[in-house]
Amino acid sequence: MIGTIFLALGLVLIAEGLVYALAPSIVEQLLAMLRTMSEEQRRAFGLVSLAIGVVLVWCAKMLGA
Repeated sequence: MIGTIFLALGLVLIAEGLVYALAPSIVEQLLAMLRTMSEEQRRAFGLVSLAIGVVLVWCAKMLGA
């Protein structure tokens, strides 16, 4: 269980690090776009992202990860 948590956190850090290393200007544009969204829209975006993440983790566990 703890190994899976470390694996997941490591993958998140790799993905985040790649975005910041390869496309910092896109990150700036994304942050500017987020500032224009209402709090309700940001919350909905976060909940959708959370749901997709849970489904992906569930699928990975079903495939034997």
